[in-house]
Amino acid sequence: MTATQPTARHLVGRSEDVPEGGRCVVDVAGTTIGVFRFQDRLYAYENVCPHQGGPVCQGRLVPRVVEVLDEGKRTRGQRFDEDNLHIVCPWHGFEFSLATGTHPGNQRIRLREFPVTEEDGNVYVTV
Repeated sequence: MTATQPTARHLVGRSEDVPEGGRCVVDVAGTTIGVFRFQDRLYAYENVCPHQGGPVCQGRLVPRVVEVLDEGKRTRGQRFDEDNLHIVCPWHGFEFSLATGTHPGNQRIRLREFPVTEEDGNVYVTV
């Protein structure tokens, strides 16, 4: 087993500690992890931005901005995609898809993800 493989499951809180559209940032086995709930799914990421180590999980959650194009591919402005939340690192504004942990402009830049489960009103992360 390598050092980066998950090894143990840890209780991080009650289900109500991670409300819809919200988060809970906790220390688990020496690692700070942000646990998010969006559209009834849980996501867990290390609270370290790959850009310069900022506390990414403590940043704003914002809908992705998409450009609106007409039939001729001319821009007609921008809109928010409410079904695609992004985490914005508070240090330098790097954004990451909440659903995938990837940077929208470079899929190789991504947050470190952890398995997260919910059972009997409790939320667990495997680290």
